[in-house]
Amino acid sequence: MELQGGEVGSAVRTEEADKEVGGLKLPSMSDPPVLTEQPLEPELLELMEEGDAEPGEGDAGHKMKILSAIDETSCGAEYGKSGALDEFAKRFHHWLRLFMMVPFVVLGDRIRAQAAQYQSLRVKLQQARIPVSYELYVSSSLFYSMVAGIIGAILGMIISFVVIEVIGLPDKITKLTFSESTAWLIDYKWIFLTLFIIVFLSIVLGGIVYVIFLLYPAFKAGERKGDIDRNLPYAVTFMYALSNGGMNIVEIFRSLAECKDTYGEVANEVDTIVRDMEYFGHDLRTALRNTSELTPSAKFQDLTHNLLSVIDSGGDIPKYFKDKSDQYLKEAIIDQKGYLETLGLIAESYVTAFVAGPLFIIIMGVMMVLMGSGNDMMLYAIIYAVIPIGSVMFVVMINMLSPAAGGIPALLRTRAKLDHEVVMPPELVHLKVDKNAPADPKIERLLGLKKMWTRFINSKKTLAVRQSLKDPLKSVKLHPANILLVSAPAALIVFAVAYVTHRHELMSFDLTVNFLDDYLVYVAYIALVPLAFFHERKMARERKLQKQIPDFLGRMASTNETGMTIRDSIKLMAKSDTGAISKQIKLVWKDIDWGLDVNDALTRFANRIRTHVVARSITLITKANESSGDVGEVLSVAARDAETEQTLKRERGMNMMIYIVIIYISFLVFVGVIYVITDSFLSQMAEAGEEMAASGAAGGGGFLGAFDLNAYKRMFFHASLIQGFCSGLIAGVMGEGSVMSGLKHSMIMMTVALLIFKLMVGGV
Repeated sequence: MELQGGEVGSAVRTEEADKEVGGLKLPSMSDPPVLTEQPLEPELLELMEEGDAEPGEGDAGHKMKILSAIDETSCGAEYGKSGALDEFAKRFHHWLRLFMMVPFVVLGDRIRAQAAQYQSLRVKLQQARIPVSYELYVSSSLFYSMVAGIIGAILGMIISFVVIEVIGLPDKITKLTFSESTAWLIDYKWIFLTLFIIVFLSIVLGGIVYVIFLLYPAFKAGERKGDIDRNLPYAVTFMYALSNGGMNIVEIFRSLAECKDTYGEVANEVDTIVRDMEYFGHDLRTALRNTSELTPSAKFQDLTHNLLSVIDSGGDIPKYFKDKSDQYLKEAIIDQKGYLETLGLIAESYVTAFVAGPLFIIIMGVMMVLMGSGNDMMLYAIIYAVIPIGSVMFVVMINMLSPAAGGIPALLRTRAKLDHEVVMPPELVHLKVDKNAPADPKIERLLGLKKMWTRFINSKKTLAVRQSLKDPLKSVKLHPANILLVSAPAALIVFAVAYVTHRHELMSFDLTVNFLDDYLVYVAYIALVPLAFFHERKMARERKLQKQIPDFLGRMASTNETGMTIRDSIKLMAKSDTGAISKQIKLVWKDIDWGLDVNDALTRFANRIRTHVVARSITLITKANESSGDVGEVLSVAARDAETEQTLKRERGMNMMIYIVIIYISFLVFVGVIYVITDSFLSQMAEAGEEMAASGAAGGGGFLGAFDLNAYKRMFFHASLIQGFCSGLIAGVMGEGSVMSGLKHSMIMMTVALLIFKLMVGGV
């Protein structure tokens, strides 16, 4: 019998309760399963978990098994390759490492002697948590910059050869004048040009690599600072809830350090405090001071400094964390307003620079071409390069400025994950019966057991197939990107069939381009529309669930205040219908009713929903439940946390709606102006140009000479499609913080452009 509920990440193992049936150990279906964490190395963890459970096996034997498994794992990976190739790879790797150590051996002492010069780099390396000494890091940067310089010199020689021998040098390269005594230098200009190109590329490539190496630690430290500042309010709330439940500060730090998947770099910073105390023997004050001096976040430094003062003065630590939690909540609201103002500025800049600006340049370019003083290269550059590249830059900029945690949170670990795979005992698998042997009741009983196992395994497979047929789109609903496994091949098949069908008609460049225009757009629709649909469906479901999370936590807090346990609260709420979250609450209760621990059932609930606010709330509740069991205040804090995040999201959505409308309006203006230029202005100019060219009045292609109207229609059709696709992505990133959420806007805008040009302009 399966426990109902969503998937919980990776494979799980169920420890079986022993039940003697006919001399065999079979799993007891009545006993609850015991869950274990999913390790990085399953074989090693199984050995470690077995411990002394096996009779006759002591600690020495247990350690030998672990060492043997490590040796087998490493040796199998190391020596399982083909002999000659493996030997060459090892030798090459060995000599490469020796070669990379040459700069450190040669320059290490000099770099160490100039320690003051690299003090800032040393700090940034520590703040970025890059486990390399500054001497080795600088030496490595010199090594890689030297390699880049050598590559630059080789490229310089190749470029020089192409320029001198293939292209050829002009008679006059510069405007320098030479006297009679220095005129001989002109005969060797190819030498000077070659040296200049080689030296220039060597210095540029080597310098770029060296500068990147020096700037990388600061960049990495800046990333950690942003992650710490984002998660610090929630981490302080976590510490407040646990301290209010009576947990001491060291245990709070230890619990927080275990929640790296939920609290990110804050947990890593706290982990350094725990490490200093447990492994280096420092006291709490020293560990706090050491971490505060090296953290890249000013907020975390302020938190630890003030915490030291509270500890020294014997102050109220729970009250301190509560005050800090309220402070960070107010700062989050202020930061949100500043971020929304920044997004508004970015939206206005995008509309000005990449919607109105290209439109103006396109109009000017067309006029210059018609006047005979321009060419189409500027139009091609604007349409096919500036608009898409500029839009990508804005998407990246918005993602970099976004303070919200993005993506799907990591799966929370449970002490048990349920693996429903059924494996027949080896005693039954290898059971052989001699047909000529006399009847044996024991053998008959074993054969009956084997038939039961076979029916049970087949029923499990049948059940899995029935569930897949009942909901074949379950995988796509959970992970919308999976639809590309179907839609992308389908789009390619449609394109291939269309090409095979019409290839005999593609006799000219214009016909080929028109064919590609039509079917590439259709291919994009086939591939992206299902992705956008399932993504929006998933997001709508998540929004419904997240709206009810604060109420769910609040009701748990209310019932807990009346004396109910979390288990009883969930049982009570499972009997009522409270909207979209009711099904999930019922699944939580089914998990508990089938024998799972409350914490594991709640963790499975968080892993089904997979949102950051739920992951934080459940982590907070389970940790408090493990430590003290007094979770009344913790539930209230979690409800407040969830409500605050929902409020900030609603505020962002309402504030950004106006800018999404502005992007739509600007796109419609862009398409409208392009339509007027193409259908009216260019059509009239083309007719006038043909008449003037026929009469010879244009003087052989000057003002209003004949031009290809269809080429301009096609170019502007592409401009409208590209602008619609890019503007839609910008609208999605600004409104909902996701490029995937922009696909629906892109499809709408591309459809508008397609209909206008197909129905009203024609010729594309």
